[in-house]
This record gives sequence, C-alpha cells and structure tokens, in this order.
Amino acid sequence: MTTGMTETADAALRAHVRALLTARQAHATLDDVLKDFPLERINDRVEGVPYSAWEVLSHLRFAQRDILNFVRDADYTEPDWPADYWPGKEKAATPQEWQAEAQAFRDDLGALLGLLDDPQTDLLATVPNGEDQTWLREFLLVADHNAYHVGQLMLLKRLLGGG
Repeated sequence: MTTGMTETADAALRAHVRALLTARQAHATLDDVLKDFPLERINDRVEGVPYSAWEVLSHLRFAQRDILNFVRDADYTEPDWPADYWPGKEKAATPQEWQAEAQAFRDDLGALLGLLDDPQTDLLATVPNGEDQTWLREFLLVADHNAYHVGQLMLLKRLLGGG
C-alpha cells in the first residue's frame, strides 16, 4: 500500500493508473490500432513522416521494456539514446515479427501491471534504480509515452489505407 494513503485511496489510484494503461479513455489502445492494420505496409514510409509503422511499434515496445527493466532489474544499464531505442531505417520487418513485437509489448505491459497491482509497491516510493523517480511517475510515463506513439500508429494506419 502507498505510504500515507488510506487503503481506499490507494486502491482508487491504482485503478485509475491501470485504466490509463489499458482502457479506451481519451485515446485508442494499441490493440484497437493493430486490428486490421495493413501488414503489407508496415515498412512503408509516408511522405513527410520520418518513420515506418514498424519503427514506431518497435520503439514503443523497446521503450516500455526499458522502463520495466529500470524499475525491476538490479543490474539495469541505461541504453544509448536514441540509437538503442529505434530499430533503424534499414530493418524491414515481416508480419510475423510485427505480431511478435506486439505480443512482447502486451507481455511487458502485463508485467508492469503486475507491479502496479502488487500491494507491496508503494506508488510514492522511489524505484530501486531511481534517484527521484517514483513508481507512480514510471507508470504514468509508460501511459503517456504509449498514448503518444499509439496515436502515431493510428495516423499511419489511416494514411496507409488501413481504415
């Protein structure tokens, strides 16, 4: 339970953060966007857009995994920004790699939700590898980053003819 909060307030805060990470609220979920995504176009570039849908999905998964690693792994090493966070323009993905990346995203989100749901996770405490980063900050960072890039994928889906 979060220090200084009632049990009811702690449960409500966790429920709000969980909904922000998983539910349709002011934005679509990743699964909403991936449904009927034109897989034959995941590596295509739209004029004026500096990345493909594959690059965005790969970045989304990598960044979420990095935060998961940051909060739970004692031997965490920060990846090189920006080189490690993007797959590179020369990498073309197959539909199978696209699906695997999406599943890895879901699996990592599930692990983050497990930490969120753990009553031993004090949301206002500093994460083990943090300086001033709290658990709550990291969960909100994931939600914010995911919403931003899911929005990009939604726009790319429309521009690529996926509806």
